[in-house]
Amino acid sequence: MQKTNREEIITNPPSPLSDTKLCDTLHKVFGFHEFRANQKHIIQTILEKRDVLAVMPTGGGKSLCYQLPAVLQSGTCIVISPLISLMKDQVDSAKANGIRAAYLNSSLSAEEQSLVLDDLLSNSLDLLYVAPERFTLNYFQEILSQVNISMAVIDEAHCISEWGHDFRPDYLSLSTLATHFPAVPIAAFTATATHKVQQDILERLALRNPFIVRASFDRTNLFYDIRFKENTTAQLVSILKSNSNKAGIIYRTSRKSVNETAAMLQAKGFRALPYHAGLEEDERRKNQEAFIRDEADVIVATIAFGMGIDKSNIRFVIHADLPKSIENYYQETGRAGRDGEPSQCIMLFSQSDIPKVRFFIDTIVDETERTRALGALQKIISFASTTVCRRKTLLDYFGEIYPHDSCNSCDICLGIREVVDSTVEAQMLLSAIARTEERFGATHIVDIVTGSKNQKIRDFGHNRLKTYGVGKDRGKKFWRQLIDELLAQKIVAKSEGLYPALYLLEKAVPVLKGEAQVEMVRVQEKKTAKKTTIKDTGTYDHDLFELLRALRKQLADEQDIPPYIVFSDRSLRDMAAQLPQSAPDMLAVSGVGEMKLQRYGKQFLNLIRRYREEHPETVKQP
Repeated sequence: MQKTNREEIITNPPSPLSDTKLCDTLHKVFGFHEFRANQKHIIQTILEKRDVLAVMPTGGGKSLCYQLPAVLQSGTCIVISPLISLMKDQVDSAKANGIRAAYLNSSLSAEEQSLVLDDLLSNSLDLLYVAPERFTLNYFQEILSQVNISMAVIDEAHCISEWGHDFRPDYLSLSTLATHFPAVPIAAFTATATHKVQQDILERLALRNPFIVRASFDRTNLFYDIRFKENTTAQLVSILKSNSNKAGIIYRTSRKSVNETAAMLQAKGFRALPYHAGLEEDERRKNQEAFIRDEADVIVATIAFGMGIDKSNIRFVIHADLPKSIENYYQETGRAGRDGEPSQCIMLFSQSDIPKVRFFIDTIVDETERTRALGALQKIISFASTTVCRRKTLLDYFGEIYPHDSCNSCDICLGIREVVDSTVEAQMLLSAIARTEERFGATHIVDIVTGSKNQKIRDFGHNRLKTYGVGKDRGKKFWRQLIDELLAQKIVAKSEGLYPALYLLEKAVPVLKGEAQVEMVRVQEKKTAKKTTIKDTGTYDHDLFELLRALRKQLADEQDIPPYIVFSDRSLRDMAAQLPQSAPDMLAVSGVGEMKLQRYGKQFLNLIRRYREEHPETVKQP
């Protein structure tokens, strides 16, 4: 596999256009003072009418790469996206910056669709978002033939690849895009694509001499932490308490566990709501809107059901069950910290999760697809079990070399995990399994070595075994974790069936003889709380920040839009740090462009002025 240790730009970069014009538009429309990595090159390429494929991580600023050219060019940019539930927020966000945008999907009434088509035909739109199913309809193609199209954009382009983690058959019809639009640039964007998927996208879309950008997959603001799953309820409650009033997502495997987890959290006073395909459409929509509009802090969702959300201030993502693949894990954790602020990605993992995922894989009829799913499962298990830097392992999967010895932003690199020699303890477990004729499950074996006095132990006479009670100086958590490690290292295995028993594999023999060593990764408990708490960065007035948040929520409710569309958390922190006093001061705040200044500047400046008057100590001394 081809690998790179830096952001990689393939093919010849475009010749630079007017930097002044691009930077002026960036500031006036979007409120930003500089481009992120790769953005300027992509925009210049599109403006030169050349095709683009950009593989950029979530939070890398993909939408700006086509929205800015759409503003500068005459005509309408067609954006093809599978995320119908996200389109309204994308359009509201574009409109907040003064961009003429609309969407066309089944959520609109016939009258509303007619109005959008009128705007399209009258050349009154910079951006139009549509689903792939609509794009391929004959009547819609006929309409587009009457429109001045500036460019065509394929969002979530990995959906066209059968090798991708989210293949959509409807995307295959997009292979005719180059035929439909022979004279306009086609730009494809995705956040998750291996080199194999990337090549598949290029071939299926038939892009013409494309400019290809493969940005680094490294999300530097994300902290990766994988914890041994023992008491899911207690662990989730603990994490949420340490992230009080912060937005987060909890992923569960089944609809039942989603409902139970959401109900449990509600009973404990958390603002949590469920989200899965089994809910009534109206309830699912209301729950998503409550989360997006800061009326709920936590959404509990199924891994299998995608969430079309563009919420920028998600501070944590928890996988309470094992994801299906590394691509799924990367995409789902990528929903945290889209604003670039520090955010946590926590996975609770034990070997008992594996049969649950295997159950779904075994229902796959197509043998090739089933084999592919099993391979993906094995890779995510290896990722969860590794003792190597999480970031390094993730990037390696996507064909990228991490150039540093330590990322200082994962449980492994911060020393929260330590590798210890557990050979003697492993021998105790293996001996207990052998002496009970490999007929019992993990719970019973742990009861033997810890010296449990339960009735089942006495009924089988296992309290008379030599291994009975040999491990009573350690808790059951340690022994369950060691069994997980023996399963992961293929020293023992579980039988099939409703009551799986542990049995020894070939590698158990040299361990029992003392000829092979067993090492286990353990949590250093004292370091966990201190090291994994993500704190706000920078210096700003926290009381003012909360007042600004309240004003943002009020204005958002009045306009029926999510609060982050008014201003991001980063913009509010900048205001709470800089204390702007005038319109020029506000334009210096990240994310404040001319349209947002015109719409919201006066209210926020007035609030800051009143706060300064009431709190003179906040005024910076010269």
